[in-house]
Amino acid sequence: MIGRHPRITGRVQGVGYRYWFLRRAEALGLTGWVRNRADGSVEAMIQGSDASVAQMIADATDGPPAARVDLVLPHDHEIDPSLTRFEQRPTC
Repeated sequence: MIGRHPRITGRVQGVGYRYWFLRRAEALGLTGWVRNRADGSVEAMIQGSDASVAQMIADATDGPPAARVDLVLPHDHEIDPSLTRFEQRPTC
């Protein structure tokens, strides 16, 4: 199991990106969260199998049809055992 903390920039707010990310992460069996940032980016904490996390990072570069993703910058993150599902969190 691995953890990643990606920051996604581009036109990723107001286009259904968080909802899309949530549904895709659930389909891949990941745990963690996704939220908007006040600077217009989206950030997430994702954890799961190496393959599922890699697939989510790859999928995040496309996003939903209305999005325009400029950059997905993932950082390694320690596993948080308290994350047992995938959720959408409030903007920070």
